[in-house]
Amino acid sequence: MRRGPFLLVLFLAAAATLVAVGVAIFHDGLSARAVPSRLEASLAKRARRLAIPLDARKMTNPITATAQNLREGRLHFADHCSVCHGNDGVGQTMFGLGLYPKPPDLRAPETQRLTDGEMFWIIENGVRFTGMPAFSGHGSSEEDSWRLVHFIRHLPHLTPEEMAEMERYNPKGIEERNEEQEEDEFLRGNTAPGNTRHEKENPKTAPKAH
Repeated sequence: MRRGPFLLVLFLAAAATLVAVGVAIFHDGLSARAVPSRLEASLAKRARRLAIPLDARKMTNPITATAQNLREGRLHFADHCSVCHGNDGVGQTMFGLGLYPKPPDLRAPETQRLTDGEMFWIIENGVRFTGMPAFSGHGSSEEDSWRLVHFIRHLPHLTPEEMAEMERYNPKGIEERNEEQEEDEFLRGNTAPGNTRHEKENPKTAPKAH
């Protein structure tokens, strides 16, 4: 085969590949509501694996999986990670569903097959072009990240009691905090139910003490 036609065929094949990749990535415009295509998901997984250094993949967890360390990892996850991943690790949250790509199901075999070192590296360094941030150097220690690795391993076996405890540590908005304060004050007998917020918002119309 002559060199000219061969180079032309090679160029056309490369162009077709680029078009296919472009269609896979930019389908539905730039909307974060879209679901990644199989091709895009496959390329992303390969890129993630290649991006994690070999030495990091071989790391083993230096933190023992004691009940206390598992609990600390669970509550740390509830406070820092549940907004996107959910307490159960499935990712079906308002922020998780609004990301592109969506957070992976941390209970799924594909995630559980990652080595401890790979999980640790992702937690510490984040994943570029996704909503996964890097936690290294932002108030979390390496011990926290290793405890999270233990908790992620435990996610498929999460109990209802553990879920209930996690809910108490989830980040709360102003409305939720106000409601909790009202309930606490009512239980202490300081106010009638529903009066606290009314008094704060309408101090002039609040009932006066006799």
